Amino acid sequence: MSEQSDTGSEGIPAATVVIFRNAPQGGPPQLLMTIRSREMVFAGGMAVFPGGRVDPADFDLGAAVGGPLDPEEAAHQVAVVRETLEETGLVIGLSGEIDAAKARAARDFLQETGELSPVLDHFGWELELDQLVPFARWFPKNENIPRVYDTRFYLADLGTGAVEIEADLSENTHLFWTTAQGALDAAEKGDIKIIFPTRRNLERLAQFDSFAEAKAQAEAIPVRTITPHMGERDGKTWLEIGEDLGYPVTAEPLTTVARS
Repeated sequence: MSEQSDTGSEGIPAATVVIFRNAPQGGPPQLLMTIRSREMVFAGGMAVFPGGRVDPADFDLGAAVGGPLDPEEAAHQVAVVRETLEETGLVIGLSGEIDAAKARAARDFLQETGELSPVLDHFGWELELDQLVPFARWFPKNENIPRVYDTRFYLADLGTGAVEIEADLSENTHLFWTTAQGALDAAEKGDIKIIFPTRRNLERLAQFDSFAEAKAQAEAIPVRTITPHMGERDGKTWLEIGEDLGYPVTAEPLTTVARS
């Protein structure tokens, strides 16, 4: 399957992942976030979850995966695996002999090739995409922003709290672990900036005390495309989403919305 166009009603296919780990001191799970480089056209300087656009090679590998996933869905999950390794150095959605040293070597190899398939062949790894849980899909096609991405969100669990991460320093300048509520609090204080979809997803994730709880809700609510729309409340314009998608907060005054 070929890559979709940058323009038109389809948008740019993209995928992102919410990676959970156990909090080192106990309490709610921590999530991995990244600060995007200010030079990036989309969400420059914003705190987001790891991910990016789906490349043509991801579609090729997705088409070759087979199994229960349709090729387009498989391509998005392949992109999540590739982007996570490239941006953070973490290995998710793969099986085989994997340790920290091999993960570092695989990241270096991926940065040379730009494609995941040669990495799998070189290290003898296999895709294990059932490690990824579909969580949401956001497509803000009604908004006046430079590039419109049709982004699928996934959940993944590292379990352990002992993991190594390092920013790629090209698209991202900083990686950090935080609870969902911690990220919301940081945004409220102005320590980080988050766009509308990230804020809504953090509010949803803050409801859960474990990865298992998040996974259970994700599996109970079918993923439907979320396209924010304008609404009027008390004479003011709000940006809104549907009420039945699992989100505790479904609207925000347009004057406070951070947009890319």
